[in-house]
Amino acid sequence: MDYSRTERADRLAAEYVLGTLSGRARRRFETLLPAHPQLRRSVNDWQERLVPLVDVVPEVQPSPQVWQALQRRLFSSPADAAMAQGASGWWQRLALWRGFTAFSTVAALSLGLWLAQPQVAAPPIVIVMAAQPGTPAGLQNASFVVSVAGDGRSLVFKPLSQLPVGLDKALELWVIPGQGAPRSLGLVSADGATTVLRQQLLKGTAAFAVSVEPTGGSPTGTPTGPVISVGKLQV
Repeated sequence: MDYSRTERADRLAAEYVLGTLSGRARRRFETLLPAHPQLRRSVNDWQERLVPLVDVVPEVQPSPQVWQALQRRLFSSPADAAMAQGASGWWQRLALWRGFTAFSTVAALSLGLWLAQPQVAAPPIVIVMAAQPGTPAGLQNASFVVSVAGDGRSLVFKPLSQLPVGLDKALELWVIPGQGAPRSLGLVSADGATTVLRQQLLKGTAAFAVSVEPTGGSPTGTPTGPVISVGKLQV
């Protein structure tokens, strides 16, 4: 089974986090987690979605009158009523577990409805990267377009014109955060589209930049050559 497919991994992870995946299927899923990054990402995503629900569902403690009325209806004789007093804690625990089961059922039904509905993807964010003053000869028209997926997990980088970078040079794409050092997104093509897959491309990002580096990329982890193009992120 191809667990790298996002939709399949997402469904299995949702059942696992909700607890509806049980028995051998659950144990098999747990053995697959270390070898399948997509499954681990999906489990983490569902935990982040569902765990906060626990904090927003208020705990309700039934009043003593409710328990007494329940005991009177269930036990007719005085002896049975006395036994019921001892079992009161057990009934309360039972009610707690029933409440948790009901919550899990509602969550599972809600999840099923959510999965059955077509999901509306967030529109991509397009950044136009303009050439910078002082760009080396031949690269004065170094302009690019970056299209970032709405979920921030991928982007497509494309030059607006073919650039004569040279055989001993390469273009490297960088994330420029609001604070801190630039982060490399790897080498990109000077004459065609490049797809970059990362988590949280938009988190803390203020701009994207392109620098000219040696063929293997920056040897220091920061731009070492001229920065020829910059595009600010506006969201």
